[in-house]
Amino acid sequence: MTIKNYKCHKISEGQASGEVLFSKDGICFYLIDPKTGVVIQKNHCLFGKSIAGKVLVFPNGTGSSVVQADGMYQLKMNHNEPKAMIVKNADTTLVASSIIMDMPLVDKVEEDFEKEINNKDVVKVNATEGIIKLLKKV
Repeated sequence: MTIKNYKCHKISEGQASGEVLFSKDGICFYLIDPKTGVVIQKNHCLFGKSIAGKVLVFPNGTGSSVVQADGMYQLKMNHNEPKAMIVKNADTTLVASSIIMDMPLVDKVEEDFEKEINNKDVVKVNATEGIIKLLKKV
């Protein structure tokens, strides 16, 4: 049952559902333990939390292109990658890596999304159609 839909812009097509996890800090995928999906960057707002299987909402990627791509690849190979990603500022490496890793990635989400959605709410990101569906409020 869909509670509400939010429009967004497709970067990497696909669809996935999962719990939302917000990060106010940029993400360096190389500083996430690929065996657990836990953020190991000590000064990061998600330090000690797992991004595995989540719909990750974050402002931007950080780190060099090699570090970012390898970090995402290691997470995917260990089945600890996010199910989908929602980003404010997509860079070339994040876009290319998402396409290669077959991970839904969107940006330009309606403003109400961040006002109305909280961590642990369940959403379905349909990047192909440019829609995020709120499925469950926690």
